This record gives sequence, structure tokens and C-alpha cells, in this order.
Amino acid sequence: MGSSTVAEAATEVVLPGKVEPEGLEVTARVLAAPAVGQAVLRMDATGVSFAEQQMRRGKYYDQPPFPFVPGYDVVGTVEAVGSDVDAGLVGRRFAAVTKTGAWASRLLIDAADLVPVPDGVDPAAAETVVVNGITAWQMLHRTAKVRPGGTVVVLGANGGVGSTLVQLARHAGIAVIGTASARHHDAVRQLGAEPVDYHDPDMYRRIRDLAPGGVDAVFDHVGGPGAARSWRLLRRGGTLVSYGTAATKDSGGNSRLPVLKLFARLTLWNYLPNGKSAHFYNFWAGRRRLADFRRRLGEDLTQVLRLLADGVLAPQVAARFPLSEAASALALAESRTVAGKVVIVPDANGS
Repeated sequence: MGSSTVAEAATEVVLPGKVEPEGLEVTARVLAAPAVGQAVLRMDATGVSFAEQQMRRGKYYDQPPFPFVPGYDVVGTVEAVGSDVDAGLVGRRFAAVTKTGAWASRLLIDAADLVPVPDGVDPAAAETVVVNGITAWQMLHRTAKVRPGGTVVVLGANGGVGSTLVQLARHAGIAVIGTASARHHDAVRQLGAEPVDYHDPDMYRRIRDLAPGGVDAVFDHVGGPGAARSWRLLRRGGTLVSYGTAATKDSGGNSRLPVLKLFARLTLWNYLPNGKSAHFYNFWAGRRRLADFRRRLGEDLTQVLRLLADGVLAPQVAARFPLSEAASALALAESRTVAGKVVIVPDANGS
């Protein structure tokens, strides 16, 4: 067992309130020594997800009160551990889901949340498949349970979750129809999906033309009125997996209302006598049983990281920004002009 009483300096990016990306603040503080069960993780890579884009608007479903440090997941190296934590973790690289707090050069983390990253895997590459990979894996294999030979629709196939989902599905022998803007169609084809332009007003009819008998699953992060059209794409026995409400990201009002309305609609659809099912995927579902949640998360992320290490998954790194330029990273991610994930890495001086 190992422990450390050495204070660590950390640079953090703070979200002070409802601000534009340039309103992020870069600050410095001294971390407390790791307590029982904790580790100090030096950030090697973190990233920008849809969650942070919603948090800066004050619209993420259960975000903490301002001010706080955003950062949904992280890949890093353990520098110190608290009591009751194996000292052998020091110097090794791990991935973890944090929900907030990862946009920092160093952070305190519960050692039980650490998942080993295979040797030789680039930290930025690993970062692209932490939350995105767990989300995609669980939606495909735990929620929809699509079998080889099936066909699925992935909305936003060029995005962080979408691009990972396409690759996991193709690896499992599942055909994919993926929506994306026309400029990303070549990238979507390279991942193995048949692209459809999501700016096309006839998008859903074009998908139906490609799969006239219906599809086995639709993975929909958009929500809003389009959810009903996604539902109608399913064959009998098919599954709609909704995992976001991007359609309402810029609307005012209560941030919980679109989620609750969508959840109510999905619940109602499950009572229709057509053999189809609808689910709202919640990454944090089951966290009340923390040990089971951590076990399942660790199992699924380990599978995804192994596929990355083996070259089955191609990491989709859209761009890399130093931590001190997190505002630019967030602005680029929100521009919807890039394919893959915008990654944040340490500054050159290591701060």
C-alpha cells in the first residue's frame, strides 16, 4: 500500500457561469494530498463532449452549480496514491469517467474509478473512446442487443459517439446507415457506413429506401420531433435508443423539460402492440449500486480499449488543444465542422 502527503500544483479550467467559450477561466490551485482510496492523476488527455457544450449554457440535466471545472472523462498517469491504494498504480496510465473536473493538469480521483489503458496506446486516442466508447458499446450490446446480420441507423455518424458506434457495429457484423453532413460522407464511408445527408429534408425517406423492411435499431441523439420519425424506421421487434436532445440545445426554458417530454414519449411507445421497444440511454443509470456500475463500466471500457489497441477501432481525433486553450477547443467542438472528438492535452510546460 502507498500514500503521499506531497501537495500537487494544478492548473484548472473553470466554467464560471453561463458564458460563451471565451468566458472560461484558467486558474491555478494546490491539490490536497490524496485521501483514503484516492489517487492523484496527471492528465495526459481529456476532451470536449456534448455535455460540456450543454453545461456552459446551464442546460445539462444534472450539472453542478457554477462555478466548477468541467471535463467528463480523462486519460492520465497516476502520480501519487492515498492509503489503502496499491502503490503499484503509480506511474501507470488509466482512463476514468469523471463527469466534471477533468479539464485540469492534475486531479484527485477515486482509485476505484480507474480503468487500465493498454501499453502503447496514445492517450489522445484512448480519450476518444472513454465515454464515447462505453456509450456506444452499451447502447449496441447491452440496450439494443443487435445481432450480426442486422441493420442499424446511426444519427450523427461523424460525431464522437456516432463514429465509434459505426465501427463497433461493423466489427460485430452489423450494417450501418449513418447520417452526416455531405462534407463528412467520405469519412463515414471509410468507417464502413452508408452515408445519408442529414440536411436533406427527405432524409428519413432516403433511409427507408435503403432499408425498406425497416431497421433493427436507430441510435438517436437528436430527440425532439424527429424521434417519432426514427421510431417509424424500425422493423417489428426493432429498438429505438435515444441518448440526447440535441434538437433543443439552443432553446430557452427549463433544461429538464425536453428530456422529460422525450422520456414520457418513449415510455408510451413501449405500450404499443407492435413488438418494438424504445429506451432512453442514461450513462449514469445504475450508479446507486456503485460497485455494479463500476464493474460494468470497467468491463465495457476494457473491451473498447482492447479493440483500440488491436487496431479494430480507429481513433477519431478531430484536433488537439493545450489545456490553456480549452476555450478554443470548446468553440471548435461547438462549430459542428469537424469529425471525431476535440481533445485537450497538457500544455508544453507541463502545467
